[in-house]
Amino acid sequence: MAAIFSPGLKVTDQTIVQKDRRLPLEGTVEVEVGQLVTADTVVARTQLPGKVFPVNVANQLGVDAGRLTEFMRKGPGDAVELDEVVAETGGFFGFFKSDARAVVAGTIESVSTVTGQVIYQAHPVPVEIDAYINGRVVEVHESEGCVVQAEATLVQGIFGLGGEVKAELAMAVQRPTEVLTPAHILDEHAGRIVVGGAYVTLATFRRALEVGVVGLVTGGFDYDEIKELLGYEVGVAITGGEKLGLTLVVTEGFGEIQMAPATFELLQKHAGRAASINGATQIRAGVIRPEVVVTHDDVEAPDEVWEAPEPTGVTVGDPVRGIRAPFFGRLGTIASLPVEPVVLASGSKARVMEVQFEDGERAMLPRANVEVIER
Repeated sequence: MAAIFSPGLKVTDQTIVQKDRRLPLEGTVEVEVGQLVTADTVVARTQLPGKVFPVNVANQLGVDAGRLTEFMRKGPGDAVELDEVVAETGGFFGFFKSDARAVVAGTIESVSTVTGQVIYQAHPVPVEIDAYINGRVVEVHESEGCVVQAEATLVQGIFGLGGEVKAELAMAVQRPTEVLTPAHILDEHAGRIVVGGAYVTLATFRRALEVGVVGLVTGGFDYDEIKELLGYEVGVAITGGEKLGLTLVVTEGFGEIQMAPATFELLQKHAGRAASINGATQIRAGVIRPEVVVTHDDVEAPDEVWEAPEPTGVTVGDPVRGIRAPFFGRLGTIASLPVEPVVLASGSKARVMEVQFEDGERAMLPRANVEVIER
């Protein structure tokens, strides 16, 4: 029988992590192949064009558009400061003067004697991309970025919010079954990534923001509270760009779900060490997982591009997690792998796997609704 594959996520103490760090448009790469970098090392930089602001200056001055250049103090290509006078009329015997001022600091791109508009462009916005993890540069993309590689502990989650954060891991609870409450968030957690257990409440999230926690890693979180935080429902689009004040990584699912003991023990093992986390999530095509990465800085970073082994498929006994309701976030093991498709309760036919959950319950799940946990 052909190998059976299923979407998977990694929870492992030792693996090779590669991060492709690219600019949004061409720029300058600041590193070379073989160079050792830290998470904060700037590996590439560029400048994004500033926003464009069209303003009808002829109307502001009360003059005909065809005569606009007569009254301009500044022309195309000239730099301007915010509120600087760029055009002015002489008035009548020195009276009834009018002027037009720059609406942004930047440059004048064009002056139109047809529409009477002046086009301003704000100063370029500098953009820098850092390495995100400690490691070695193993590949450089000219004018775009590079690939950083390191041996690391990797914990991938099932859902996240917020972008990249780098800070020290701090355990706030002793057991993976504990709910993370506001009382667990201490002043000493400011500037750290706090690891909880079974669940984090909205009140705890707000307490973490108040203290200055930069990241939260938890087993579960309430989906409805995500809407309250953001002001809108999270759909299937990618997350990661939210401006929450901290990054959230949910390892198990929605609701009060304890963190998998193996995941908790792994994070606990590395408490006090620097970690890089990212809440960016995309469930569908081009899957992106929220993650916690702790690089093994005492191990020399590999100097050649590591090629991941071909997937070997799944077998009975492999650990899995449900990724669709009503089994979302539940952990179990594969009990059997029926060869023939099965008719589901919805009436559709699909290939399935039988999963035995941790509480002993067994259920047939479509293989698309299950992910394998790679140890």
